[in-house]
Formats: sequence, C-alpha cells, structure tokens
Amino acid sequence: ASCAGQGKSMKHPSNREFFAYWDDVRADEAAPDRSSLEPEAVRHLLGDIFVLSYDPAGGYPFRVAGTRTCALLGADMKGLSFSSLFNGESRHEIEDILGIVAEETLATVAGITARAQDGASVHLELLLLPFSNRAHTPLSLTGLLAPFEDHQGALHDFELTSWRHIGHERKPGPRALRKWSIVRGLTVYEGFR
Repeated sequence: ASCAGQGKSMKHPSNREFFAYWDDVRADEAAPDRSSLEPEAVRHLLGDIFVLSYDPAGGYPFRVAGTRTCALLGADMKGLSFSSLFNGESRHEIEDILGIVAEETLATVAGITARAQDGASVHLELLLLPFSNRAHTPLSLTGLLAPFEDHQGALHDFELTSWRHIGHERKPGPRALRKWSIVRGLTVYEGFR
C-alpha cells in the first residue's frame, strides 16, 4: 500500500523527495532492500543522505555519510556514533526511535534543534527510513538531516523537539506503542492510524 500524501507531513523538500523515492521503491513491502535503492536516482540528495548501522551499543554508528552531512557535523562521520550528537534525554529518545525504525520498519520524521558555532539555534528536520529485515544481513537504516536555516560551522548539542512515525497502515509493534505511550515532553504529530 503506497502512502501518497504521507510526505506532506515533512516540511523540508529534500526529505519529502527522499521519502517519496523510498516509498516508491518499497512498493507493497514495509521497507525496501538496501540494494534496491539506486544512488543515481537521488544523486542530487546524496550529499545529505546517510546510512547507520544497527548497533545500539555503538550508538548507531554511521556506515556512510554524505559530504554535506559531514560538513554539517564538522567531521568525517564514518564509524562515529549518531546518537552521541544528541544531549541528555534526547540521546535516549533518539536511540529508542532508531531501534523502532530498524526493528519495526517504521519510517519516522523528527524535528531537531542544534547550536551553531556562533551560539545561534538552528532548526533541522530528520528523516529516518528503514531497510527490510532480511535473514543473514545486518540491520541498517538510512536517513537525511536537513537544516532550515543557513549557519556558520559545524552544529552540536542536538535536541529532539518532535517526532512521529509515518507511512504505515499496519499496526505498530509493541516497542513503538510503548514509546508512543510514554513520550516525555515531546510533541507527537498525528500518531498512528
């Protein structure tokens, strides 16, 4: 079941475009195989796209990070922890969300604020997309982190401000339902249908 219109819940055009491509490739499946995504089809977005390893103990390290993502974060991110970008309670929240995306194949969009080097607050939209969970292949997920404002230098002190799962008509699994029911100070838009 395609999710036409689900991309409208995303504010950033790059995230809407990447979600639409992912949704088209997955067809009637919960998520596409990683090998099904063709870099050429989203070539102009590759600098913003990343792939994370499903490694909760390692903080969901980057397997691949596009050049604009690395510039946004101020380093070559390959092998570095994604969740370590987040502060305090937001780190636990993003780790829970990453687990749900990978384990329950639920696409998720989140609002984030971060600090620029000059101290300015920068707003970003994070899109997290699962790959299919096939036997004998390591779990991973992909995503795109898109800032809404121009800023100088690398961003730090990431804080999760909102999130919601998107693009699924099936019932969420127990982990997502538990997460949804114990949201701590976050705004959840629309929720599950």
